[in-house]
Amino acid sequence: MNRTQLTRRACMTLATAAAAALALAGCNAAAPSNTTAGGVTNLKLIMNPGPEATAMSKVMAAYNAGQGATDKIHVAVDQLSRTDTYAKEATLMSTKSADYDFYQTASYYIAQHAPYLEPLQLNSSQYFPGALNSLKVNGEQEAIPLDPSVNFVFYRKDLIGKMLTDKAKFEQISQQVLGKKLEPKSPDQWTWDDYIASAAYFTRKYNSASPTQYGTELQAKNLVYNSMLWDDVLWNEGGSWLNSSGKPDLTSAAAKSAVNVYRTIYTKGLTSPASDQAEYPETEAALSSGNAAFALQWNAGYDQLNDPKQSPKTAGKIGIAPVPGVQHLSHVHTLAIGVNKYGQHVAQAQKFIAYLDTVNAMKAYVAAGGLASMPSALTDGSASISALKSTLANGTFNEPALPKAFDIYTALASDLSGAWVGQGSVDSALQKANADLAQLSGK
Repeated sequence: MNRTQLTRRACMTLATAAAAALALAGCNAAAPSNTTAGGVTNLKLIMNPGPEATAMSKVMAAYNAGQGATDKIHVAVDQLSRTDTYAKEATLMSTKSADYDFYQTASYYIAQHAPYLEPLQLNSSQYFPGALNSLKVNGEQEAIPLDPSVNFVFYRKDLIGKMLTDKAKFEQISQQVLGKKLEPKSPDQWTWDDYIASAAYFTRKYNSASPTQYGTELQAKNLVYNSMLWDDVLWNEGGSWLNSSGKPDLTSAAAKSAVNVYRTIYTKGLTSPASDQAEYPETEAALSSGNAAFALQWNAGYDQLNDPKQSPKTAGKIGIAPVPGVQHLSHVHTLAIGVNKYGQHVAQAQKFIAYLDTVNAMKAYVAAGGLASMPSALTDGSASISALKSTLANGTFNEPALPKAFDIYTALASDLSGAWVGQGSVDSALQKANADLAQLSGK
């Protein structure tokens, strides 16, 4: 899955020789030279273990055997546990360590990491603009984009077809739930009102003939990544974190409308009561089990839903539609690699970045199990890749690049998740979120 797992770990200090391999550069001692007797410079990248690191290792092996031999550079990935990487990076960066030549980063950390990264000169025309721009801070490209993540509506094609022909029933249910008559529409034409009305149509509470118990599954758990999904609603209702003057704007009419979209879905019973604890896995389960007709989900979920072995009830029946709204915009974040500006071999590190900044290198990364932010590197003509390319080309937005962006996502989830499911006042929740945004952003 392309959504990066972020955790926190306490800072480690130098102790015994046995722990030296994991020791941090807290004492600011100069790192030993990474140049061998043969004149080959050894470069290291710190990275989470997983498909991305595995794919990058294969790309590095090809580089080392080819262009790297000419450049006299050897690159390698140092994989920590998924609970260690970003916490260790934070400590390394704070001490201006030279232990690593590259850092793994991501859109939601890029502004925090930017002071420790060497700006890059990339062939910008090769990339999807949204993915590329998600890694810019103050106009400078701080990292090279790798795996992008966006959001789609995954829906049951076999069920939606029946809804589109049942106009009278749909109008009756939309009147009951929303107080206005709506006509059934194809998911690629949905507004959020259409999403709600369609969810009601596929909920047995409102339609005893529904083949699913609930229309949708709402990812409403107090979780950082669920804030990113909710931002889809906020942006498509015309809102943002900040207004045109750069001030916190989470008490806007658009923000209130966005909270009420979730609140209506949950309090009207259009999603499972357990969705207040739901995230990515629960959404996959609701769709693959036939318990929900559609849901807003991360692009990584498609393959499982379309796999006959993992999801026999839905394989071959899953359609893909953009996020509801007038503009159909999706949040995008991107995993990436940046060059440590305090490393001993910045010039050599830039040579490897130049190698990655090619279609052939990114094709190799994709073939090894990664995902690219280059249109020309995504040659798979599958439905999920075609939808990903279309969204990345025409339908993404970037939240503001703020140094504490990840903390802001965390605060939004904490402040708003109760209001999403009908607890407390919407206005009070948004006022708290706006205050936290102001404090964390310094705006």
